[in-house]
Amino acid sequence: MTDDTAGRLLDAALNHVAFDGWSETTFRAAVKDADVDPVVARGLFPRGAVDLAVAFHKRGDDAMVERLKELEANDEGGLRYRDRIARAVRTRIEVVKDREAVRRGSTLFTLPPYAPDGAKLVWGTADRIWETLGDTARDVNWYTKRATLSGVYSSTVLYWLGDDSVDHQATWDFLDRRIEDVMRFEKTKAKMRENPVLKRVLAGPEKVLSNIRAPRSVRENDLPGGWTAPR
Repeated sequence: MTDDTAGRLLDAALNHVAFDGWSETTFRAAVKDADVDPVVARGLFPRGAVDLAVAFHKRGDDAMVERLKELEANDEGGLRYRDRIARAVRTRIEVVKDREAVRRGSTLFTLPPYAPDGAKLVWGTADRIWETLGDTARDVNWYTKRATLSGVYSSTVLYWLGDDSVDHQATWDFLDRRIEDVMRFEKTKAKMRENPVLKRVLAGPEKVLSNIRAPRSVRENDLPGGWTAPR
């Protein structure tokens, strides 16, 4: 019942976001349109439209995971890993049909009070992509993979929001370039490790980093809302 009520409120809010953003005006209109007791609505979304915007992003993550599982199940191993990552990012963007709601959310989460929420949401999206693709890293790579993909995803979304090309082809070309940049960087790191001199220089830092493990609490929390950056 609670999930159904929350879903109805979110659906109702989306009818107003294009005009009033993720604002208190939108929240109140959603409560009225969904015919939900204001006390119940506030209990579900204590910060009003801000929490609705968070729920909207998480709904997109859920839709992405469902779609990716279908694609991965039908994938016969023909795609390179970098292409699977690109497909995942593209899928996350395409499963959300309301671009204006995304635009308004991007604006909201650049505001100082809500920037931490935005960072957690992007990190959570990257985390769910890697998990769906079968990532099993538990060392420093757990963090670096998600940090790198967070940058790729967020920059691609911003590009997509301003892209008017046919079928957003310019966005997918941009995404390919960003992933190519990442792959180039990874190749450079691999070559550095192969160099005898640089290998000795990097031995100390890598030994320290190799002892880093993704904390169990991170794996168990309901990302992105429960995650806090390691200190």
